[in-house]
Amino acid sequence: MSKIAFVFPGQGTQYIGMGKDFYESFSICKEVFHKASDESGIDIPKLCFEESEKINVTEYTQIAILTVEAAILAVINEKGIISTTSAGLSLGEYGALIASDTLCVEDAFRIVRKRGLYMQEAMPVGGAMAAVIGAAQYTVEGICEKSEGIVSIANYNCPGQIVITGHTEAVKRAGELLKEKGAKRILPLNVSGPFHSELLYEAGKRLEKVLNTIDIREPVKPYISNVTADYVTKKEDIKQLLVKQVSSPVRWQQSVERMLEDGVDTFIEIGPGKTLTGFLRKINKNAKAINVGVVKDLEKL
Repeated sequence: MSKIAFVFPGQGTQYIGMGKDFYESFSICKEVFHKASDESGIDIPKLCFEESEKINVTEYTQIAILTVEAAILAVINEKGIISTTSAGLSLGEYGALIASDTLCVEDAFRIVRKRGLYMQEAMPVGGAMAAVIGAAQYTVEGICEKSEGIVSIANYNCPGQIVITGHTEAVKRAGELLKEKGAKRILPLNVSGPFHSELLYEAGKRLEKVLNTIDIREPVKPYISNVTADYVTKKEDIKQLLVKQVSSPVRWQQSVERMLEDGVDTFIEIGPGKTLTGFLRKINKNAKAINVGVVKDLEKL
């Protein structure tokens, strides 16, 4: 019998119109969108469906993506498709928390609205991120450790793709050194700041105060933490892991490898885009992967 993981993408997958066909096709999706609007004080259908630069601004992007993920998840659950475990990349971890029944959608929307706002407000002037293509993990780690200024790993995405983050000049210099060490490409990312670096520490501490007001339940199904790349089974661990996640590396490759080690053989990516499906094929080409971002994907599923 297959072991199925629900996986949820993070920021950067957003686009105008995401989730619209689900919203128009399923009443349960409309309910989820309206709950998100109520909890965030933002007109989420308008944010997701109408042309606006807000969709690319962190404080709005995060709540928009999570709403789409939660809405699609509600339909998948309604269809009777059951997961063994779940995981999400950065923001996507909140989709995994909903899937594991650790957070109700209303609480998840409250937290993520504040998370996006605090991360936006904490962005220092002169922060940057860049994808490093074709360099070994130990090489990237070594360059970051030796570099002047703040630069560290933000994401371990898949073999041959690691993202670095920190002060702009430090990221640029680390990229130059990595090219000298044989990296194929250094791709600056179009983001509003240095996510998952120590520069976001204060945003995490602010988020902790919000988390302390939320009722977090024992996971009904285990999910994987970005921070540890391992299963979380105790509710008392969850808040501190979510606080650390804001300024710690996302260990996505290691998270997928942990699920594969546990016998997961089918991954269903829930949300906009196909980013995680692409990563998975580079981590293990034999694992089954399918993304569900638009209604027609349900037929494949």
